[in-house]
Amino acid sequence: MMSAVIELLTAVLFFYYLASNITYVFLLVTAIHKSTSHQQRLGSIRLENLSKSVFTPPISLLVPAHNEARSIVDSVASLLELDYPRLEVVVVNDGSTDTTLERLRIAYELLPARILYVAEIATARVRCLYKSLGEPRLIVVDKDSAGNKADAINAGLNVCGSPYVCVVDADSLLERDSLMRIVSGIFSDPGSAVAAGGIVRVLNGCSVVKGRLQAISLPRRPIEILQVVEYLRAFLVGREAWACFNMLPIISGAFGIFRRDLVLRIGGFRTQAIGEDVDLVVRLHRYLREHSMEYRISFVPDPTCWTEVPSDLKSLAHQRARWQQGLLDTLWLNRDMLFRRRYGRIGLFLLPYLWVFELFAPVVELMGYFTIIAAALAGRLSPLLAFEFLLFGYAFATALSVGGVLLEEITYRRYGNWRDVSRLLMYCFLEHFPYRQMNLVWRLQGTWRYLHRKGSWGEMKRTGMVASHAGSIDVRTPDTLVKG
Repeated sequence: MMSAVIELLTAVLFFYYLASNITYVFLLVTAIHKSTSHQQRLGSIRLENLSKSVFTPPISLLVPAHNEARSIVDSVASLLELDYPRLEVVVVNDGSTDTTLERLRIAYELLPARILYVAEIATARVRCLYKSLGEPRLIVVDKDSAGNKADAINAGLNVCGSPYVCVVDADSLLERDSLMRIVSGIFSDPGSAVAAGGIVRVLNGCSVVKGRLQAISLPRRPIEILQVVEYLRAFLVGREAWACFNMLPIISGAFGIFRRDLVLRIGGFRTQAIGEDVDLVVRLHRYLREHSMEYRISFVPDPTCWTEVPSDLKSLAHQRARWQQGLLDTLWLNRDMLFRRRYGRIGLFLLPYLWVFELFAPVVELMGYFTIIAAALAGRLSPLLAFEFLLFGYAFATALSVGGVLLEEITYRRYGNWRDVSRLLMYCFLEHFPYRQMNLVWRLQGTWRYLHRKGSWGEMKRTGMVASHAGSIDVRTPDTLVKG
């Protein structure tokens, strides 16, 4: 009986990993092709022409801020310096208990503004709207906190006056030409483009002075370098490839642009959502499919947002568990979309993939470990079983990570130091023990907490690198100009 169970589990694991890794290889090949065509397209687009064009759409930068007193003034100053001709910056002070609002008031000479506030999306109470005497592009919304970022974003959406909104974290850094580059994705398909996401890169290890990125380099801590590998793989392979088929499942909450009218139509960001970024994009897919609208949600890999990632295990564990919980929350609420022709490729391909190869992945991997242990105890552990598990669980995953790193180096070359590239490649091979197993535990914790409705996650411990120097960055080096 035991041997039959082991053989069945072995067959299930074999075909599961075979299917998942064939999919990953397909995504990698697609991403390489897409990246090549993107580079060719950039060669035909001159950003300075876009900045002068009357067709360049106005954008409202929406910045939710909660207790960001140390960085908010520098952050807003740098956002106002971004290379974009028609820009509005809306800062939402979300019930801060520190001096966030006071510092903004002093730095920008804020005065209460007589602006008609129409709550198209219900939010916590808005106390006051402020305008700056010296900077007409700046609006500050002061509101009560509802305890979530989504409510702050919705209050900003009610105030924004532009057809496109770009949500940016208050503690992230944008490159000077990021908005021009992400809008180029809208220009490529103006009739149907409804949203676009940019790439988020790891700031840890880089040199930042007064909101300016002075030098790009890898962090020193292994836990941070492993996250660099993850981010490159997720953005340059995963999101690049899914966007090629108009099946992008997520636009990072740290940097994304959306058509404001569509976001309002679906009720804004869902305040009960655990992962508001993936939740919003899936809901956009749902709405647009249900109304049979032509649309494209794109990913533009070169407009960069830099953000600090967790540098300690406790913060990283909270983050990864929350990501898993947010994924489960979104998939469960949209389970009625599965395998329904009404939702096209989203219901037939994307959502089943997310259920089987993303949500259930830690469960299947854990089952694999137990199968090997059970086979060893029963004397049924064959060299073939061990080889199959290692081959599909390690070799293919390593190849995917290496592909992401090489794609980064060949196309964008942000890590110009050969030592940094070598270290990245080395960590591709070191990623799978014990870091992979730790991720497995954290994701299982996220699933458990969602099922038991536990929502306390703590805050990420920051080194102060972003908090003290937030803002925009200008890295227009020769390689950046050539490679985009």
